[in-house]
Amino acid sequence: MNRLALFLGAALLPLATAAQAETVSSPDGRIKVTVDADGEGIPYYEVTRDGVPIIAKSNLGFSFTDADPMRRNFEVVGFREQASNSTWEQPWGEQQWVIDSHNELTVTFREKDDTPRQITVRMRVFDDGIGFRTEFPDSVEQPVYRISDELTEFNIAGDGTAWSIPAGDWNRYEYLYAKTPISALSTVHTPVTMVLANGTHLSFHEAALVDYAGMWLRRVDGTRLRAQLAPSPRGPKVIREGAFTTPWRTIQISSNAKGLFESDIILNLNEPNKLGDVSWFTPHKYIGIWWGMHLDIESWASGEKHGATTENAKKYIDFAAEHGFRGVLIEGWNVGWDGNWFGNGREFSFTEAYPDFDIAELARYAEEKGVKIIGHHETGGNIKVYEEQLEDAMAFYQSLGIDAVKSGYVADAGGVIAPYGEGGMGETFVWHDGQEMVRHHLKVVKEAAEHQIAMNPHEPIKDTGLRRTYPNWVSREGARGAEYDAWAVPKNDPGHVPELIFTRLLSGPMDYTPGVFSLEGRGATAPDLPSTLARQLAFYVTIYSPIQMVADLPENLVKYPRALDFVKRVPADWAESMLVDGKVGEYAVIARRDRNTLNWYVGAVTDEAERNVSVPLSFLDPGKSYAATIWRDGANADGQGEDRHAMEVESRTVTSDQTLDLRIAPAGGFAIEFVPQG
Repeated sequence: MNRLALFLGAALLPLATAAQAETVSSPDGRIKVTVDADGEGIPYYEVTRDGVPIIAKSNLGFSFTDADPMRRNFEVVGFREQASNSTWEQPWGEQQWVIDSHNELTVTFREKDDTPRQITVRMRVFDDGIGFRTEFPDSVEQPVYRISDELTEFNIAGDGTAWSIPAGDWNRYEYLYAKTPISALSTVHTPVTMVLANGTHLSFHEAALVDYAGMWLRRVDGTRLRAQLAPSPRGPKVIREGAFTTPWRTIQISSNAKGLFESDIILNLNEPNKLGDVSWFTPHKYIGIWWGMHLDIESWASGEKHGATTENAKKYIDFAAEHGFRGVLIEGWNVGWDGNWFGNGREFSFTEAYPDFDIAELARYAEEKGVKIIGHHETGGNIKVYEEQLEDAMAFYQSLGIDAVKSGYVADAGGVIAPYGEGGMGETFVWHDGQEMVRHHLKVVKEAAEHQIAMNPHEPIKDTGLRRTYPNWVSREGARGAEYDAWAVPKNDPGHVPELIFTRLLSGPMDYTPGVFSLEGRGATAPDLPSTLARQLAFYVTIYSPIQMVADLPENLVKYPRALDFVKRVPADWAESMLVDGKVGEYAVIARRDRNTLNWYVGAVTDEAERNVSVPLSFLDPGKSYAATIWRDGANADGQGEDRHAMEVESRTVTSDQTLDLRIAPAGGFAIEFVPQG
């Protein structure tokens, strides 16, 4: 097929009868995808890059609980092709402007049957990977689709190394990453990142997960993986009526780690902003009544240790006002925390405060101080109770001027309590990433948007780029965060963040909650954090979120004024982001430019290995001088040793043609601010 037409804009070619396998290439011509049906009528696709197989023949199909599978006896009955090249603006994000350049091929398959069913596979090919989805039409033969599983395969053409966390286990997404051969994977969550033997970097995920079950990947044999949908108590994992589309299945493809880090495929496969003007959300940093609970010196529950008191909250508001932090998160203010709330949540009220917490007075006090309260909705994994109060809860917060909410779904995987049966009066247990929870999270985000509230869910559904469509979905957890450094054994090991950067963070922002300056966990049973002080600062550049917590207790933060100075200066919103250097799971050096100034910031983290890295400053504007302030590990610093707080702060004048050579201590890091002069 002549592909020159693909570069002529977005002109759509007429539907044509396909006589041979259809192919589509990336705009730069390096990635080529073939879509066809084989001799048994099984739809499949395959992917090459520079002529080298990346994804060998991989079957497509679906099984149902009440109909024959869509697996074989199909033929290609038509195709369309088009190209797109556009640029769009993020209201907030890792970069302000996003380029969407891809070539698209849609292939329609029809069963060779007396009552044929039909599906269309839409394939988009970018210079840095592919995305494809299946589109189901209205069907007289099958008016309701009850999907028992998806048969989509990812047959990787060769072994390599994979970084993954297990799927279908009790702790949702909150695991340390395992580094294994691809051929040793079991059932894993996405994103799962791989480096093939020839150095090709891959990351598998999904985009635009709407009204569908989350996708796990299960190794079938060798290096062949198959989609496995999160379970549902209804039997079918997905129930859809009429025409619908699956989420996009995505494969990011690059020669190196830089290509993965800078890929925008996940965002580009989502629909544009549906909310319109969202200037009511401001990217920001915040502190909170939170870390004390994890240290067990305060409690969510009422009583002597209750953290969310009016007096304590005013202290936090005063600290935020003094140091320029926009927000104060307050957890444990509302009735329901006493007793067994974990995986229960039946007693939570989202509008009734404990007697020692005057929320109206605190809203007034915060406004007087120029600080915003960040609301908190812990559900205990009970969405039935939460949805019954949802509209009132959001209206209540809006009436108090609260414009951001952290929510929580603390329950074991498969243990979320959801409405069930006629009128939703009964209860059933669902998975955190099942279709029921996919619907729930979007319901919450839409309701919050009605009240000009931004959402930051913890124990969430995974990020699939829907922040483009609903920009008030500003961040989420969805991985092992900093609270594990308070009480877990083991803690987040030094390689955890260098792994997150090239796995979980490829999908979108994470509320990791950095900034533990004390580097101390909970008592003698939880060893101190494997981190240097400078590493905690580097997190504000290397871990992206438009809301960034400064997690430690205020009395600990003020003990380290040089560290606090950096956190007060570093932005939470960016105009540009790039990977300067890095290797999956080992280290990363990241540069970002502030959205509101011409300042640049660099952050670097390493695993347990000490490293000497060179940072070329070519990202700076040529011909300009910059005042560089460097917060780096001290000469004897060691994040796993005694001298974890050793940190040097130095100033230099630099230009774009220079290179900075810096040491990173074991479990260490550094942070740099560049301010243009003149």
